[in-house]
Parts: sequence; structure tokens; C-alpha cells
Amino acid sequence: MAGNSSEQINSMPVVRDLAAFDAKSGNALERLVFNHRFALILLCAVLSVFFGYKVATGLQINASFEKMIPQSSPYIRNYVANKGDLKGLGNSLRIVVENTRGDIYDPAYLEALRKINDTVFLMPGVDRPWVKSIWMPAVRWNIVTEKGYAGGPVMPSTYNGSAASIDALRSNIARAGITGSLVANDLKSSMIVVPLLERDAAGQPINYAQLSHLLDDMVRAQQNGNVRIHIVGFAKLIGDLIDGLKQVMTYFGVAAAIALCVIFFYTRCPRSTFLVVACSLVAVLWQLGIVTALGLVIDPYSVLVPFLVFAIGVSHGAQKMNGILQDVGRGTHKYVAARYTFRRLFLAGLTALMADMVGFAVLTIIDIPVIKDLALTASIGVGVLVFTNLLLLPVLLSYFGVSPVAAQRTLIEEADEQRGRSRIARLWSVLDRFTERRWALAAIVVALLLAGAGFAVSERLQIGDLDAGAPELRADSLYNRDNAFINGHYGLSSDMFVVIGKSSLTNCDADHYQMLADVDRLEMALQDVRGVQTTSSAASLTRLITSGAYEGYPKWYTINRTPAILNRSLFQVLLDRPDLISPACNTMPVIAYLTDHKAATLNRVLDAAQRFADSHKNPTHQFLLAAGSAGIDAATNIVVKEANQRMLLLVYAAVILLCLITFRSWRAAVVALVPLVITSVMCEALMVMLGIGVKVATLPVIALGVGIGVDYALYLLSVQLNYQRAGLPLREAYRRAVQFTGKVVALVGVTLAAGVVTWAWSPIKFQADMGILLTFMFVGNMIGALVLIPSLSHFLLRTASARPERAAVRNSIALAAEKSKGV
Repeated sequence: MAGNSSEQINSMPVVRDLAAFDAKSGNALERLVFNHRFALILLCAVLSVFFGYKVATGLQINASFEKMIPQSSPYIRNYVANKGDLKGLGNSLRIVVENTRGDIYDPAYLEALRKINDTVFLMPGVDRPWVKSIWMPAVRWNIVTEKGYAGGPVMPSTYNGSAASIDALRSNIARAGITGSLVANDLKSSMIVVPLLERDAAGQPINYAQLSHLLDDMVRAQQNGNVRIHIVGFAKLIGDLIDGLKQVMTYFGVAAAIALCVIFFYTRCPRSTFLVVACSLVAVLWQLGIVTALGLVIDPYSVLVPFLVFAIGVSHGAQKMNGILQDVGRGTHKYVAARYTFRRLFLAGLTALMADMVGFAVLTIIDIPVIKDLALTASIGVGVLVFTNLLLLPVLLSYFGVSPVAAQRTLIEEADEQRGRSRIARLWSVLDRFTERRWALAAIVVALLLAGAGFAVSERLQIGDLDAGAPELRADSLYNRDNAFINGHYGLSSDMFVVIGKSSLTNCDADHYQMLADVDRLEMALQDVRGVQTTSSAASLTRLITSGAYEGYPKWYTINRTPAILNRSLFQVLLDRPDLISPACNTMPVIAYLTDHKAATLNRVLDAAQRFADSHKNPTHQFLLAAGSAGIDAATNIVVKEANQRMLLLVYAAVILLCLITFRSWRAAVVALVPLVITSVMCEALMVMLGIGVKVATLPVIALGVGIGVDYALYLLSVQLNYQRAGLPLREAYRRAVQFTGKVVALVGVTLAAGVVTWAWSPIKFQADMGILLTFMFVGNMIGALVLIPSLSHFLLRTASARPERAAVRNSIALAAEKSKGV
């Protein structure tokens, strides 16, 4: 990767007078950049203004329900193809209005519920015909009398708040059988079910942040000492996540301040520290501007990418600054020092950024649009870093330079380290010992033991959510408290797993007996699965209606074979519960209400439903999986599980190829990759210990950690190999590599970790999880590179051929070493 970097460090002449430097030296790219410095800076300034304007006027933070699900999954395709007949079984809100001082049969409570119901009904994006509550006329009761069926809306048309009308309401609720679904089991609250459209009346995608604020400002604001409101659903969850992002953005400033302090502590040079951080911030500005210009939005997942881009930019900028400090300290003019550093490290930085891009690009194989957007956004950011931190930063440093005092201090510290006079030198001397057989063997054995233990623990790693409620948020968040209240007071949870019964008969007058009989069997099969609270379908309701039509006689509680009787019951189902049968009577969903949406529960229900669907295929009907919130979660888990192993294989294959091209040695590739593999295994073990499952939020972590973490090995090992090939023994080569780039490798690790560790305090749980895991990956890869590279090199790279034509290089290295001792 570094190519001839170590050779050029000492072989490049010290040029104190700019007139003595040949401006035509270097490769074509170097000449193009540095011979047109002002034009480059002007271009960057114009682009910064343009992208800044784009960000200020067009940047959007939103999310889409459709982008959160794997579009090409056969289960999701089944849902999308039939969602017109599955109203309320996809994206919907559940609003519970609680009477804190009585039950729902309080006139004041019912009036408050009516106002809330009307407010919600008129909100943008609401699928109004399918809204359900005790105030909606579509929610009906039915009874069988001696004269036949009788029924009507649950809320009496003559309701006026009087005792008589409330008694009628109480009777209607009992007869409607909605206790546990729309009315709480303790009769102290009731629910408004609000299905949502994909687009509002203007044809625009639903703005979930705006809808969430409307719910807070217009609905939750109506609660008082007598009424308390609880709201759950995808729209409210995303709204809360977007609100949490505003707090997360404050952590960006904290991360920038930490990076500023870390770099300044290392260099003690204010101007170069400021330039490194400024160029990284410019990269973030450009990234956001390009994303906005492409019409993309920032969602709760991709909002973390600017943190990563900033941290990566700072780490690469530190490498450039370190090279210029060393050259200026030797007396080289700042302009020449900038060009020298560009020659040494442009290819190194470009290759490292390519490795970073590999980690991001591999994410595109995950068939979830929100992750693909994250990969695209991150790739744009890394591409921008090539321009801002590899080209613009050296040019700016060629103008502003570095502090002469800081540059001289760098050489003095280097000389002290060589003589063993500094504390850091003692640390480096400890690292040198890992090139010895005893220390190397001990380090490898310890690493293998850790990897073995980590692998054993990682075998318990699960796919999907491991906690109840919304795992994206903290357990004590308002949303999760609302969710816990609803689950505790209602018999039907919001975790619905829906199997779609699909018939080829599109006439309600056709013979649907076989279809309904199989729907009934599927209900019974699902009721036997652990984790299923209850089920609902047209079949069970048909049984009840048929029995009611014959005076409730138990023998009629069945699915009658006579088409005339059966179809009359189906027609009544269509009137009473249009969510359980389509108008053409060809779609009959079976709804299973689950105790939770944990991965184990979803797997049990999915397996049972799939076995039934496979064994009950019929020329006239079939059963398709899956819809409902739990069904979509189950489909997403399948995609995540399939993508997890494939993603790791691809990212490691790409990194292996990159290492082979860079080092041209399979032994060196092994040395570089082993620390990455061990850290990846340990990261999975950490996920198990922290109770974190593999899901949409955590799936990118390992790919990002490998793609970015390989930077350490690329910088350190390439310099070490160049010294070895110049004829130095392993111990000396590693020591010099550490002195030249090892300190910066440690600085990079600290900077990257500092950029993401602040996420651990995010109110958004999955962002906190990502912050903890990425911090572990960055620090683990850094330590692994500093300890395992010399240890593995003792066995695999102990000797490297010293070519005759490099004798001059060895002499120059020795001469430079002698000079440095006299500093």
C-alpha cells in the first residue's frame, strides 16, 4: 500500500530553499495538484458553498415504511401484491385513550374520546374508511333474535351522554365482542386503530416526523388529569427516532471536539490540527450536499454515516500531517514537505479508502432499501474524502505549513524514542518484543484462546430482536412504556402475524367451503404454537354467525357445506369485519396475535405457517406468507440471516484480494487478516453478552469494522515490509515502522473510536449498540495490528529478500539513522 514510502522518507533530499526544488518533479497527478494550488482551493470553495446551500435548503430527515422491508423477499412480495385487501394489517397506528379516574362509561371521557377520534380521522395520510374505534359507525354489534339478526353501530345513534344511552353503549360493547381488542380488559381505556396510506392527498410520501409532531401537538396534548394517551405504531416510532436524531447530532460536535483534542495533543500544532478537522468537516458537508442533490433523505440509519466519514477523514488527515511534520522538522520547506508527503502517502491513503469503500459497498447485497441507501451514502462520503483529505489537505498545508516548534518537537521525540529516553519509547520497546519467538508464541496462543472462546460464545448469536417492545428505543422510552401499557391491558397485541389465504374464486356466490375449512384448520394449527395469544379469521366468525342464524344451536357452530348457508354467513362477515375478507371473497387473512416479536417466537410461528401452507396447496386456493408487523419482521430476519454470512464472505474476499495486490505476498495477507478475523469473532461474542441480535441496525457493523479496521494493518505492515526488503532484520524493521507510522496507527484508532463512542449515550438504542460495537472493532483492530503483526511476522515474515539494487537504500537508511541520533 505504502509502496516506496519508507524508502522515500530518508532518501528524499532536504530542500530548504524553494528555488532549489524542481516543480516538474513527481508524477502527473502531483504536478497537476500542486502546480495549480489556487485553482484547486477556489474549486473546493465554490463546491463547498454550493453543497452548503443544498444542505441548508433541501436536506430532509425522514423514513419510509417501504424502505424498511426487504422488497424482493417472496413473503414481502406476497404482502405488497395483496396489501389492497389487507387494510390495517401493515402500516398503522394504535392510539389508546385511558380514563385515569374511572372506566370508559364516563360521559366526560367519552366526549374526550370523540374529540380525539375526530382529530385523528382528519389527519393527513390516514386511510379514513378503515379507522376503527367505538365512535366509528363501521364498528358494529350483532345479535340473533326471534325475528332474525339485529345489529347496528356500537355507539348508539341517539347517544347524548344520558344514563340510558351509556347503558345502551355498555350493552352494545358486550354484544360486539370487542373487549380485549378495541376496549381494554379492565374497561378503563379504549383504542383507535388508524391505518395509514403510503402517500398523502397531495401525492407526497408521508412525512413521519411531521405526523409524529401532529400526534404530539394535536392528540397527546389533549390529555389531562383525567385522560392519558398512549400511541404506538411504525409512524410514531420513526417520528421518535427522528426526534432523537436531533440530540444525536449534538454528539457530532462532541466527536469533533474530541478529535481536535486528540490530534492537538499529539502534534501540539494548532494550525495543522485545525486544517485536518476542517477538511474532514468539509467532506461531511459535501457528502450531505451530494445526498440532497440526488434526492435522497437522511434516515435514522444513514444519519450515522457522517460520523464515520468525519472520523475516517481525521484519521487519514493525521497521516498526512505526520509526514509533513517530520519533513519540516528536518528543515524541508513546507511546500516541498507537502509534495513529499503527497508522494509517499497518496497511494497509501487511496488504497486504505478503497478498503473502507469495500466495507460499505458490500452492504448493497443486503436486500433492504434503507441499508442500500446507507451503503450509497457512505460510499459517497468516502469518495469525497479522496478529494478533500488526500488532495485539498496537502495543498492547504503547503500554504499554511505546520508549527516549526511542533515539527522540531517531533524529531526530538523520535530521537528520544530511539535512545529509549521517553515513556512512549518504553511502550514501543514492549511491542518490539513480540518479534521474539517466546513473546510471539504467547501472543498467538492468547489470541487463539480468545478467538476460540469468542467463537463458542458467538454460536449463541441470534437473528432479530431479543427484547419486547421497540428495540430501536430505550426500554424506558415513552414509546416502549406506551407499548407495555397496551400489551398489559389488551388481549390482542400489536404484533400480528398474518397468513394470506388466496382463492382463485372471485365470486362471493361461489362455493368457498374448502377454502374456509382450510382457513379454520390453519387457525387451530397456529393456536397450538407457543407465543400465539389468539387468532382471528373469516372462518371462526363464519362459525359464530352460522350458529347465530339458527338460534345459537351448538351443532350449527360449524362451517356449513351448503353454499347458500355458507355464503349468507360470509356476506355478514363482509359487513361486520371487512378486514377479514376482501369484497370479492378471494382474500381471507388469518391473523395470529403474538405475545412478542422476538426472533424465537417469530421462527416458531413462521415454521408452523409455512408447513401448513406447503401441505395444503390446492388448485383453487393457497396460503401465502406473510403480512402484519410480525410477518414483516419475520421476513426481514430471513433476509438478514442470509445476508450476514454472505456479507462477511464478500468483505473478507475483497480485503484478501486488496492485501494480495498491495503486499504481493500471501504470507503478508495472512498476517494482515488474522487480527481482523479475531476481532470480528470477539465482536459477535460481545453482541451475545450484551444481548444484541443481528438485525438491520447491527448487520453493517462487522462489515464496516473490517473495511475500516484493515487500514491499521495496511499502514503498519507495508512500511515494515519495505524496511525488511531493504535488508533490515524483523525487529528493527518493525521498530522503525512503529516509529514512522505506528504512533499514527494508534492515533487513528483513538480518533475513530472517539468519533463513535459518543453514540453510546444516544436515546436511540440501536445507535448506542452500533457505537459500542464499532468502538470495540476499531480499538480491537488497532491493538490486534500492533501486537499480532509482529508476532505473526516472526513465523511468516521473519526474513525478506534484500535485492542487490536496494543497497543504496540501506545505506541511506543507516545514514539517516546516524543523523537522527545527533538531533
